[in-house]
Amino acid sequence: MDLELPLWFEIGSLVILSVILLADLLLILKRPHIPSTRESTLWVVFYVTLALIFAGIMWIVAGPEYAGQFVAGWLTEYSLSIDNLFVFVLIMGQFAVPRRYQQEVLMVGIIIALVLRGIFIMVGAAVIEQFSWVFYIFGAFLVWTAWRQAFPGGDHDDDVKQEAFVVRVLRRTIDISDHYDGAKIRTVVDGKKMWTPMIIVFAAIGVTDLLFAIDSIPAIFGITQSAFIVFTANIFALMGLRQLYFLLGDLLDRLRYLHYGIAFILAFIGLKLVFHAMHVNELPFINNGEHIEWAPEISTWMSLGVIVLSMVVATVASLLASARDKRAVSADAAATVVADEKGTPSTVEQPRTDDHR
Repeated sequence: MDLELPLWFEIGSLVILSVILLADLLLILKRPHIPSTRESTLWVVFYVTLALIFAGIMWIVAGPEYAGQFVAGWLTEYSLSIDNLFVFVLIMGQFAVPRRYQQEVLMVGIIIALVLRGIFIMVGAAVIEQFSWVFYIFGAFLVWTAWRQAFPGGDHDDDVKQEAFVVRVLRRTIDISDHYDGAKIRTVVDGKKMWTPMIIVFAAIGVTDLLFAIDSIPAIFGITQSAFIVFTANIFALMGLRQLYFLLGDLLDRLRYLHYGIAFILAFIGLKLVFHAMHVNELPFINNGEHIEWAPEISTWMSLGVIVLSMVVATVASLLASARDKRAVSADAAATVVADEKGTPSTVEQPRTDDHR
């Protein structure tokens, strides 16, 4: 079903969102700092509220179906963006980026992600319009991606290896200094102009964004075929990601089951895409080129419910497991303290018996 939105609404939305992103970027450049928990929380709440207001306006302008598509797409991209933060943490640590300048690095990463996803969205929309059978490919790809998410086998490590390859190429082709010079990508060392390690960080972030764009764009096209909704959902998912990075902090390590929730969402959307491809089938070697009428069409609201429930279950399970582990560690520490005070080992070995009396 094609989305019919007034042209003024689409243009006005993109202009306003561009202004907000530009203002956010100028704010970082003017005052680089480490945001407090309160500041990060307020910004995240602001962007989430902005997305919900946008969904409400879309409900009024286009109806509940398309508002639901936007919310489902936004939540899907938001959950995938949180997974993206895991790799950002690895990159920041690997290259020892000063915390004061991590905001600027993240903002550059967000801009790169928007550009790459914009390109993928335009290509994806054009392909879908011409070839409905591409939904079979998208669906199979998402199911495979879901398997990779559920059983990563060092999946994030693979991303880092990709970045390491880029780093090696950069180091062989350009002169890079050993130290940062603020947030600059160019500096002067002994009278010679050189690149700073920041160029490597930007390259690593760009590779990560490319990999995640390849995964995320087919996922949201499984929810809506409107390029406008796909693009705005991606914008809202990436807005506030910088503040979310600082807000979550160490909490990312506690979300141990998040990848299972994301995997379930991707698998669900993958199956939804396959069912949709069957429903609009035109391939001559499948059902003689006829539509497969019994193939179910999963509604937008069911998709939204599955997405929300998956993320809630994964988050709650992660926090409960983290709290249980924390209690276990505290109990072990308490037992050690008591044992030290009494001068006895915390674990008492059983006396050995002599069989040869």
